[in-house]
Amino acid sequence: MTQHYSKHTELAKRRSWRRQATDAERTLWAALRAGQLGVRFRRQYSVDAFVLDFYAPQCKLAVEVDGNSHFTSEAVQYDEQRTRHLGTFGIEVVRVTNADVAENLDGVLQAVAQAIRRRTSP
Repeated sequence: MTQHYSKHTELAKRRSWRRQATDAERTLWAALRAGQLGVRFRRQYSVDAFVLDFYAPQCKLAVEVDGNSHFTSEAVQYDEQRTRHLGTFGIEVVRVTNADVAENLDGVLQAVAQAIRRRTSP
């Protein structure tokens, strides 16, 4: 059976990215950790070859924090392909920017909470 989640081959990359987290990722992690929104999130969690910034397996929700490098035409196209691939696993991706987290953390958390409700309601 093929392993798609939390792949051991991605472990070193995930650990490195955790240590090199951006300020926005650290800020958002402080708000998401320990089930503060009703579900447990994991940091730098891999699905296939992709490493998700934050992932809630209970409701298959990924939260990606995008910096400036995500706004080139190539990066936008890559992110769209990545989102479609994750969708084949039933994963919804919520994308926020570093600026969103820094300037409107409450709004970001409301958007994430709304996605959680949508994904967990019968």
